[in-house]
Formats: sequence, C-alpha cells, structure tokens
Amino acid sequence: MSSFSKVALLLAGLALGACSNSGIFDPDDASGSGTSGANYEAGSVDDPTSVAYFQQNVGDRVLFQVDQSVLTEEAKLVLLSQANWLLENSAYSAVIEGHADEQGTREYNLALGARRASAAKEFLVSRGIADNRLRTVSYGKERPLEVCSAEACYTKNRRAVTILQADLTG
Repeated sequence: MSSFSKVALLLAGLALGACSNSGIFDPDDASGSGTSGANYEAGSVDDPTSVAYFQQNVGDRVLFQVDQSVLTEEAKLVLLSQANWLLENSAYSAVIEGHADEQGTREYNLALGARRASAAKEFLVSRGIADNRLRTVSYGKERPLEVCSAEACYTKNRRAVTILQADLTG
C-alpha cells in the first residue's frame, strides 16, 4: 500500500469518526436520539427556545432604506426565520417596534415607523403567525441605536425590531 493510500485511509477514518453521534448511547436517552441532557443552559443563547437564541441566531431586527417601509430581500429572509421560530415556539407573542432615523419631523418619523412595523407584522402573518400574537408600536426617531449625523448611524436606526414576550394567557 502506498503512503498516499495510507494517508487517504487515515483521513477517511478521521472524517468518519468526527461524524459519529457520541450521544447515541446515552443511557438517559431512551429515544436513542442523543438529545437528552442537551449541552446548553435553559434560556441561554444555545437554547433554541430562548429569547437570547432568537435575538442572536434568528435575528430580531430588519433594516429599511431611506424613507421606505418596503421589505428588502434580506429583511424577508430574517422575517421568514422569525416566522419559523414563532411557529415552533407558540408560547411567545411579539411586539414589533418601528423606528426611523433622525432626519425629518417627529410626526413623519412616527408614521414611517408605524408603516415599517406594519410591514414586518404583515409578512409574519402571511407566513402563518396568528394576528393576535403580534402587535405594533412606532417610536419614530425617539429611540435611536446610534446618535450621529452620518449615514452609518442613520442606517442602523431605520429598523423594525421584534421583541418577544412570554404569552401568559396560555
């Protein structure tokens, strides 16, 4: 056997070993799925049912173009992930906050924030989330993430943010 064949065989063995499910023989897991005793703390960013997971891995905000409330393709992808998460985690409802940048009047930005929040809500409802699990609020330009007179700041402030709430009405 050539040295190349030995190296290839060794690499194949290592690759197969890396793919094994070490939890499959967990005596506490009667299902054999290897999922009992999950390797995350409840409520942590690694817990797929937690708010922290939603914020970090699903994404809790979408951004908009200047003076727009039309969802971008990127925003639709984030909202699709949110919809899927909300469908799997029915114990949560959400408030969708609409925000605007600092340019323009207070009244204009409140209306724009409301349109942005409504656009996000309508998308989620179109993907199967019950209307009564979602509500909207507009903050206009009153709650900026970044404060400066530059496009880099304005871009972060033109957003809709999905805030999860535990549904206690159960």
